[in-house]
Amino acid sequence: MTDIFNVLSPGAYTTVQDLGRFGWQPFGVPPSGMLDDFAGRIANMLVGNPDSAALLELTFSGPTLKILAPASIALTGADMPFSINGAPAAGWCAVPVQPGDTVTVGMARSGCRGYLAVSQGIDVPLVMGSRSCYVGAAIGGFNGRPLQAGDCLRRGPGEADYLARRVPAELVPAYPSEITLRAIPGPQDDFFDHGLDVFFNTSFTVSPQADRMGCRLQGSVISQIEAMPQSIISEPSLPGGVQIPQDGQPIILLSEQTVGGYTKIATVISSDIPRVAQALPGDRIRFERIDIDAAHAVYHRQTSLLERIRNEMKLSAAEQRIRRDRPDPVAVDWNSQVVVDKLIHCLYQT
Repeated sequence: MTDIFNVLSPGAYTTVQDLGRFGWQPFGVPPSGMLDDFAGRIANMLVGNPDSAALLELTFSGPTLKILAPASIALTGADMPFSINGAPAAGWCAVPVQPGDTVTVGMARSGCRGYLAVSQGIDVPLVMGSRSCYVGAAIGGFNGRPLQAGDCLRRGPGEADYLARRVPAELVPAYPSEITLRAIPGPQDDFFDHGLDVFFNTSFTVSPQADRMGCRLQGSVISQIEAMPQSIISEPSLPGGVQIPQDGQPIILLSEQTVGGYTKIATVISSDIPRVAQALPGDRIRFERIDIDAAHAVYHRQTSLLERIRNEMKLSAAEQRIRRDRPDPVAVDWNSQVVVDKLIHCLYQT
Protein backbone atom coordinates (compact mmCIF):
# COMPACT_ATOMS: atom_id res chain seq x y z
CA MET A 1 0.00 0.00 0.00
CA THR A 2 1.12 3.55 -0.74
CA ASP A 3 0.50 6.85 1.02
CA ILE A 4 -1.43 9.02 -1.44
CA PHE A 5 -3.18 11.98 0.26
CA ASN A 6 -2.06 14.20 3.12
CA VAL A 7 -5.15 16.15 4.20
CA LEU A 8 -4.29 19.83 4.52
CA SER A 9 -7.93 20.91 4.88
CA PRO A 10 -10.82 18.40 5.06
CA GLY A 11 -13.66 20.39 3.52
CA ALA A 12 -17.10 20.61 5.10
CA TYR A 13 -17.79 16.87 5.41
CA THR A 14 -15.54 14.45 3.54
CA THR A 15 -15.81 10.71 4.11
CA VAL A 16 -14.52 7.52 2.52
CA GLN A 17 -17.33 5.59 0.80
CA ASP A 18 -17.77 2.66 -1.57
CA LEU A 19 -20.95 1.03 -2.89
CA GLY A 20 -22.12 0.17 0.62
CA ARG A 21 -22.37 -2.38 3.40
CA PHE A 22 -25.20 -4.82 2.69
CA GLY A 23 -26.70 -7.70 4.66
CA TRP A 24 -26.36 -6.12 8.11
CA GLN A 25 -29.61 -4.12 8.24
CA PRO A 26 -31.31 -6.75 10.49
CA PHE A 27 -28.63 -5.95 13.08
CA GLY A 28 -29.19 -2.20 12.87
CA VAL A 29 -26.25 -1.46 10.57
CA PRO A 30 -27.31 0.64 7.55
CA PRO A 31 -25.77 0.28 4.07
CA SER A 32 -24.04 3.70 4.02
CA GLY A 33 -22.06 4.02 0.76
CA MET A 34 -22.07 6.66 -1.99
CA LEU A 35 -25.32 8.60 -1.92
CA ASP A 36 -24.95 9.43 -5.62
CA ASP A 37 -23.67 6.09 -6.84
CA PHE A 38 -24.03 7.17 -10.50
CA ALA A 39 -21.41 9.90 -10.10
CA GLY A 40 -19.32 7.70 -7.80
CA ARG A 41 -19.22 4.76 -10.22
CA ILE A 42 -18.16 7.05 -13.06
CA ALA A 43 -15.38 8.61 -10.94
CA ASN A 44 -13.98 5.11 -10.44
CA MET A 45 -14.34 4.25 -14.15
CA LEU A 46 -12.35 7.34 -15.07
CA VAL A 47 -9.28 6.22 -13.13
CA GLY A 48 -9.57 2.56 -14.15
CA ASN A 49 -10.97 1.26 -10.86
CA PRO A 50 -13.77 -1.25 -10.35
CA ASP A 51 -17.10 0.33 -9.37
CA SER A 52 -16.66 -1.00 -5.84
CA ALA A 53 -13.41 0.86 -5.11
CA ALA A 54 -13.46 3.25 -2.17
CA LEU A 55 -13.28 6.99 -2.90
CA LEU A 56 -13.95 10.32 -1.19
CA GLU A 57 -17.46 11.73 -0.95
CA LEU A 58 -17.35 15.52 -0.58
CA THR A 59 -20.32 17.46 0.84
CA PHE A 60 -20.87 21.18 0.09
CA SER A 61 -17.15 21.92 -0.17
CA GLY A 62 -14.13 19.76 -0.85
CA PRO A 63 -10.71 19.22 0.74
CA THR A 64 -7.22 20.45 0.03
CA LEU A 65 -4.89 17.47 -0.41
CA LYS A 66 -1.12 17.11 -0.80
CA ILE A 67 -0.29 14.34 -3.30
CA LEU A 68 2.25 11.83 -1.98
CA ALA A 69 2.62 9.40 -4.92
CA PRO A 70 2.02 9.34 -8.69
CA ALA A 71 -1.64 8.65 -9.50
CA SER A 72 -4.65 9.51 -11.61
CA ILE A 73 -7.57 11.25 -9.93
CA ALA A 74 -11.06 12.19 -11.12
CA LEU A 75 -13.73 14.48 -9.71
CA THR A 76 -17.40 13.93 -10.57
CA GLY A 77 -20.75 14.87 -9.05
CA ALA A 78 -21.49 18.41 -7.90
CA ASP A 79 -20.01 21.30 -9.85
CA MET A 80 -17.10 22.14 -7.55
CA PRO A 81 -14.13 24.31 -8.58
CA PHE A 82 -11.13 22.00 -8.86
CA SER A 83 -7.48 22.98 -9.15
CA ILE A 84 -4.00 21.44 -9.09
CA ASN A 85 -1.25 23.73 -7.81
CA GLY A 86 -3.64 26.64 -8.33
CA ALA A 87 -4.31 25.84 -12.02
CA PRO A 88 -7.94 24.95 -12.88
CA ALA A 89 -8.53 21.28 -13.60
CA ALA A 90 -11.46 19.66 -15.38
CA GLY A 91 -14.07 17.48 -13.73
CA TRP A 92 -15.48 14.27 -15.20
CA CYS A 93 -12.11 13.22 -16.63
CA ALA A 94 -8.94 11.51 -15.44
CA VAL A 95 -6.20 13.90 -14.30
CA PRO A 96 -2.59 12.80 -13.62
CA VAL A 97 -0.96 14.03 -10.42
CA GLN A 98 2.57 13.77 -9.05
CA PRO A 99 4.14 13.86 -5.56
CA GLY A 100 4.16 17.39 -4.19
CA ASP A 101 1.07 18.51 -6.12
CA THR A 102 -1.68 20.25 -4.16
CA VAL A 103 -5.26 19.42 -5.12
CA THR A 104 -7.97 21.84 -3.99
CA VAL A 105 -11.72 21.33 -4.34
CA GLY A 106 -13.89 24.33 -3.51
CA MET A 107 -17.53 25.11 -2.67
CA ALA A 108 -20.26 23.52 -4.79
CA ARG A 109 -21.80 25.85 -7.36
CA SER A 110 -24.58 23.39 -8.19
CA GLY A 111 -25.30 20.03 -6.66
CA CYS A 112 -24.29 19.04 -3.15
CA ARG A 113 -21.89 16.08 -3.27
CA GLY A 114 -18.71 15.48 -5.25
CA TYR A 115 -16.79 12.23 -5.69
CA LEU A 116 -12.99 12.17 -5.83
CA ALA A 117 -11.53 8.86 -7.00
CA VAL A 118 -7.87 7.87 -7.13
CA SER A 119 -6.32 5.05 -9.15
CA GLN A 120 -6.24 1.81 -7.11
CA GLY A 121 -8.82 3.21 -4.69
CA ILE A 122 -8.62 4.47 -1.12
CA ASP A 123 -7.19 1.76 1.13
CA VAL A 124 -8.90 1.59 4.52
CA PRO A 125 -9.85 -1.57 6.44
CA LEU A 126 -12.90 -3.55 5.39
CA VAL A 127 -15.62 -3.55 8.05
CA MET A 128 -18.45 -6.04 7.44
CA GLY A 129 -17.38 -6.28 3.81
CA SER A 130 -17.25 -2.55 3.06
CA ARG A 131 -14.91 0.41 3.40
CA SER A 132 -17.80 2.87 3.71
CA CYS A 133 -17.77 5.25 6.66
CA TYR A 134 -20.80 5.15 8.96
CA VAL A 135 -20.22 8.04 11.33
CA GLY A 136 -23.21 7.12 13.52
CA ALA A 137 -21.41 4.00 14.75
CA ALA A 138 -17.84 5.22 14.12
CA ILE A 139 -17.09 2.31 11.77
CA GLY A 140 -15.53 2.05 8.33
CA GLY A 141 -13.87 4.81 6.37
CA PHE A 142 -10.91 6.57 7.98
CA ASN A 143 -11.22 5.79 11.71
CA GLY A 144 -15.02 5.86 11.42
CA ARG A 145 -15.22 9.64 10.98
CA PRO A 146 -15.03 12.48 8.44
CA LEU A 147 -11.54 13.48 7.40
CA GLN A 148 -9.56 15.94 9.51
CA ALA A 149 -6.50 18.06 8.78
CA GLY A 150 -3.36 15.98 9.20
CA ASP A 151 -4.90 12.65 8.14
CA CYS A 152 -2.85 10.54 5.74
CA LEU A 153 -4.73 8.27 3.33
CA ARG A 154 -3.32 5.29 1.45
CA ARG A 155 -4.24 3.80 -1.90
CA GLY A 156 -4.24 0.19 -3.03
CA PRO A 157 -1.31 -1.55 -4.76
CA GLY A 158 -0.46 -0.98 -8.42
CA GLU A 159 0.34 1.94 -10.66
CA ALA A 160 -1.86 4.38 -12.56
CA ASP A 161 -2.22 3.77 -16.29
CA TYR A 162 -2.51 7.55 -17.00
CA LEU A 163 -5.02 6.95 -19.81
CA ALA A 164 -7.01 10.03 -20.81
CA ARG A 165 -10.52 8.90 -19.98
CA ARG A 166 -13.32 11.49 -19.98
CA VAL A 167 -17.09 11.64 -19.99
CA PRO A 168 -18.60 13.40 -23.05
CA ALA A 169 -20.04 16.77 -22.04
CA GLU A 170 -23.52 15.79 -23.20
CA LEU A 171 -23.57 12.90 -20.71
CA VAL A 172 -22.52 14.93 -17.66
CA PRO A 173 -25.57 15.34 -15.38
CA ALA A 174 -26.93 18.77 -14.57
CA TYR A 175 -27.95 19.57 -11.00
CA PRO A 176 -30.77 22.13 -11.21
CA SER A 177 -32.38 23.81 -8.21
CA GLU A 178 -35.81 22.65 -9.42
CA ILE A 179 -35.90 18.86 -9.05
CA THR A 180 -38.51 16.29 -10.06
CA LEU A 181 -38.43 12.94 -8.27
CA ARG A 182 -40.35 9.97 -9.62
CA ALA A 183 -42.11 8.05 -6.88
CA ILE A 184 -44.43 5.06 -6.47
CA PRO A 185 -47.27 5.44 -3.91
CA GLY A 186 -46.93 3.34 -0.78
CA PRO A 187 -46.38 1.25 1.15
CA GLN A 188 -48.81 3.14 3.46
CA ASP A 189 -50.55 5.28 0.83
CA ASP A 190 -53.90 3.97 2.12
CA PHE A 191 -53.34 6.15 5.22
CA PHE A 192 -53.83 9.24 3.02
CA ASP A 193 -56.57 10.63 0.80
CA HIS A 194 -56.31 14.41 0.26
CA GLY A 195 -52.72 14.20 1.56
CA LEU A 196 -51.78 12.05 -1.44
CA ASP A 197 -53.03 14.79 -3.80
CA VAL A 198 -51.02 17.41 -1.89
CA PHE A 199 -47.90 15.24 -2.09
CA PHE A 200 -48.02 14.78 -5.86
CA ASN A 201 -49.34 18.22 -6.81
CA THR A 202 -47.33 20.73 -4.79
CA SER A 203 -43.63 21.54 -4.47
CA PHE A 204 -41.48 21.36 -1.36
CA THR A 205 -38.28 23.09 -0.27
CA VAL A 206 -35.20 21.18 0.89
CA SER A 207 -34.59 22.20 4.50
CA PRO A 208 -31.18 22.62 6.15
CA GLN A 209 -31.99 19.38 8.03
CA ALA A 210 -30.69 17.17 5.24
CA ASP A 211 -27.92 14.65 5.78
CA ARG A 212 -26.96 11.08 4.94
CA MET A 213 -29.86 9.71 7.00
CA GLY A 214 -32.55 11.65 5.18
CA CYS A 215 -33.63 14.79 3.39
CA ARG A 216 -36.32 16.77 5.28
CA LEU A 217 -38.64 18.89 3.18
CA GLN A 218 -40.76 21.93 3.99
CA GLY A 219 -44.06 22.87 2.36
CA SER A 220 -47.78 22.19 2.50
CA VAL A 221 -48.81 19.95 5.37
CA ILE A 222 -49.62 16.39 4.28
CA SER A 223 -52.44 15.16 6.47
CA GLN A 224 -53.45 11.57 7.10
CA ILE A 225 -56.97 10.19 7.24
CA GLU A 226 -58.14 11.07 10.76
CA ALA A 227 -59.17 7.52 11.57
CA MET A 228 -55.67 6.20 10.82
CA PRO A 229 -52.96 6.02 13.50
CA GLN A 230 -50.24 8.64 13.37
CA SER A 231 -47.51 6.00 13.41
CA ILE A 232 -47.06 2.33 12.56
CA ILE A 233 -45.16 -0.55 14.09
CA SER A 234 -41.53 0.07 13.21
CA GLU A 235 -40.56 -1.72 10.01
CA PRO A 236 -37.48 -1.98 7.80
CA SER A 237 -36.79 1.13 5.75
CA LEU A 238 -34.95 1.57 2.49
CA PRO A 239 -33.45 4.58 0.69
CA GLY A 240 -36.20 6.46 -1.11
CA GLY A 241 -38.98 5.85 1.38
CA VAL A 242 -40.86 9.11 2.09
CA GLN A 243 -41.93 9.27 5.73
CA ILE A 244 -44.66 11.59 6.92
CA PRO A 245 -44.09 12.42 10.61
CA GLN A 246 -46.71 14.09 12.82
CA ASP A 247 -45.88 17.59 11.55
CA GLY A 248 -46.88 16.53 8.02
CA GLN A 249 -43.53 17.49 6.47
CA PRO A 250 -41.99 14.75 4.24
CA ILE A 251 -38.62 13.13 4.96
CA ILE A 252 -36.91 11.24 2.12
CA LEU A 253 -34.92 8.42 3.71
CA LEU A 254 -31.38 7.84 2.51
CA SER A 255 -28.67 5.27 3.23
CA GLU A 256 -28.09 5.55 6.98
CA GLN A 257 -31.39 4.41 8.46
CA THR A 258 -32.63 0.84 8.93
CA VAL A 259 -36.08 1.04 10.57
CA GLY A 260 -38.82 3.60 10.98
CA GLY A 261 -42.23 3.95 12.60
CA TYR A 262 -43.72 6.77 10.54
CA THR A 263 -46.06 6.05 7.66
CA LYS A 264 -44.47 6.17 4.21
CA ILE A 265 -46.67 7.85 1.64
CA ALA A 266 -44.47 6.94 -1.35
CA THR A 267 -41.09 5.58 -2.39
CA VAL A 268 -38.70 7.53 -4.62
CA ILE A 269 -37.34 5.20 -7.30
CA SER A 270 -33.74 4.07 -6.86
CA SER A 271 -32.65 5.76 -10.12
CA ASP A 272 -33.62 9.15 -8.65
CA ILE A 273 -31.80 8.79 -5.31
CA PRO A 274 -28.76 10.56 -6.88
CA ARG A 275 -31.02 13.58 -7.48
CA VAL A 276 -31.86 13.63 -3.78
CA ALA A 277 -28.18 13.29 -2.91
CA GLN A 278 -27.40 16.38 -4.99
CA ALA A 279 -30.20 18.58 -3.57
CA LEU A 280 -29.05 21.66 -1.66
CA PRO A 281 -31.00 23.42 1.09
CA GLY A 282 -33.39 25.82 -0.60
CA ASP A 283 -33.79 23.69 -3.74
CA ARG A 284 -37.36 22.91 -4.79
CA ILE A 285 -38.63 19.33 -5.16
CA ARG A 286 -41.76 18.01 -6.85
CA PHE A 287 -42.90 14.39 -6.94
CA GLU A 288 -44.10 12.67 -10.12
CA ARG A 289 -46.32 9.62 -9.68
CA ILE A 290 -45.24 6.55 -11.68
CA ASP A 291 -45.86 2.80 -11.46
CA ILE A 292 -43.48 -0.10 -10.99
CA ASP A 293 -43.21 -0.87 -14.72
CA ALA A 294 -42.16 2.72 -15.46
CA ALA A 295 -39.65 2.56 -12.60
CA HIS A 296 -38.10 -0.59 -14.08
CA ALA A 297 -37.86 1.11 -17.49
CA VAL A 298 -36.04 4.10 -15.95
CA TYR A 299 -33.66 1.75 -14.13
CA HIS A 300 -32.81 -0.12 -17.34
CA ARG A 301 -32.18 3.17 -19.18
CA GLN A 302 -29.83 4.33 -16.44
CA THR A 303 -28.02 0.98 -16.42
CA SER A 304 -27.65 1.18 -20.20
CA LEU A 305 -26.23 4.70 -19.91
CA LEU A 306 -23.63 3.54 -17.39
CA GLU A 307 -22.66 0.66 -19.69
CA ARG A 308 -22.41 3.02 -22.65
CA ILE A 309 -20.05 5.29 -20.71
CA ARG A 310 -18.06 2.29 -19.49
CA ASN A 311 -17.70 0.82 -23.00
CA GLU A 312 -16.72 4.16 -24.53
CA MET A 313 -14.00 4.52 -21.88
CA LYS A 314 -12.79 0.97 -22.56
CA LEU A 315 -12.64 1.61 -26.29
CA SER A 316 -10.79 4.89 -25.77
CA ALA A 317 -8.33 3.19 -23.41
CA ALA A 318 -7.76 0.36 -25.91
CA GLU A 319 -7.06 2.83 -28.72
CA GLN A 320 -4.64 4.74 -26.49
CA ARG A 321 -2.76 1.54 -25.68
CA ILE A 322 -2.41 0.70 -29.37
CA ARG A 323 -1.20 4.22 -30.14
CA ARG A 324 1.26 3.97 -27.26
CA ASP A 325 2.65 0.76 -28.80
CA ARG A 326 2.59 2.30 -32.31
CA PRO A 327 3.25 6.01 -31.79
CA ASP A 328 2.91 6.86 -35.50
CA PRO A 329 -0.88 6.81 -36.14
CA VAL A 330 -0.31 6.84 -39.92
CA ALA A 331 1.45 3.50 -39.57
CA VAL A 332 -1.68 1.90 -38.07
CA ASP A 333 -4.18 0.45 -40.52
CA TRP A 334 -7.30 0.69 -38.35
CA ASN A 335 -9.24 -1.51 -40.78
CA SER A 336 -6.77 -4.40 -40.80
CA GLN A 337 -7.89 -7.61 -39.11
CA VAL A 338 -4.72 -7.71 -37.01
CA VAL A 339 -5.40 -4.26 -35.54
CA VAL A 340 -9.11 -5.00 -35.07
CA ASP A 341 -8.25 -8.23 -33.24
CA LYS A 342 -5.75 -6.40 -31.03
CA LEU A 343 -8.28 -3.66 -30.33
CA ILE A 344 -10.86 -6.23 -29.26
CA HIS A 345 -8.25 -7.93 -27.07
CA CYS A 346 -7.32 -4.62 -25.43
CA LEU A 347 -10.99 -3.76 -24.97
CA TYR A 348 -11.66 -6.89 -22.96
CA GLN A 349 -8.42 -6.54 -21.00
CA THR A 350 -9.20 -2.93 -19.98
